[in-house]
Amino acid sequence: MGWTTRFLTAVAFLAIGVIFSPEIFGSDGSGSLKLSTYLKLAHLLSFSTAWGAALWVTFIGGIIMYKNLPRHQFGNLQSKMFPAYFSMVGICCAISMVSFGYLHPWKSSSTAEKYQLGFLASALAFNLTNLFVFTPMTIEMMKQRHKVEKEENIGEEIGRSKNTEVAKVNPKLAAMNKKFGMIHGLSSLANIMAFGSLAMHSWYLAGNLNL
Repeated sequence: MGWTTRFLTAVAFLAIGVIFSPEIFGSDGSGSLKLSTYLKLAHLLSFSTAWGAALWVTFIGGIIMYKNLPRHQFGNLQSKMFPAYFSMVGICCAISMVSFGYLHPWKSSSTAEKYQLGFLASALAFNLTNLFVFTPMTIEMMKQRHKVEKEENIGEEIGRSKNTEVAKVNPKLAAMNKKFGMIHGLSSLANIMAFGSLAMHSWYLAGNLNL
């Protein structure tokens, strides 16, 4: 099943859900679909997408790929995946923040609601920082380091890297490792902070759901 088919299938199910929603075929028979319902749906879908993607990439998918792919292949895959990942999560965070802000205007919102808007804004900011600052720097440094590693005939190993041993006798590679580690560390920290902000909002949503 291609991506277009999958997308259209998801849209079709969403459309069916909207058509048969209680606001249209409810017991009150009002037949009016409120704007707030659309905004809540947009918020919930965007947040859940961002949360699920962050959980998978941070704690599951990345670890599986690292343990099963040659290191250079893993790095090249990450360099293609992370810009798309941060773009998607950033867009979802923006939609969640805007819809939540509309539903809870700042002047009339409670302290808890203001905190939630702050968490969503933080998640957006951390993702945009990763997308436009840390990720391009990390990818560029990774490419430079891969070039040096290929000259040393390393980088195709799976799991534990031979980089550390080679860097002991290669000052250029050692310097690259230090710079790469710093940039990658900042990128990882920003990603964790974004995930933590989303986690805080998930707790708020759980406390306000009527199941």
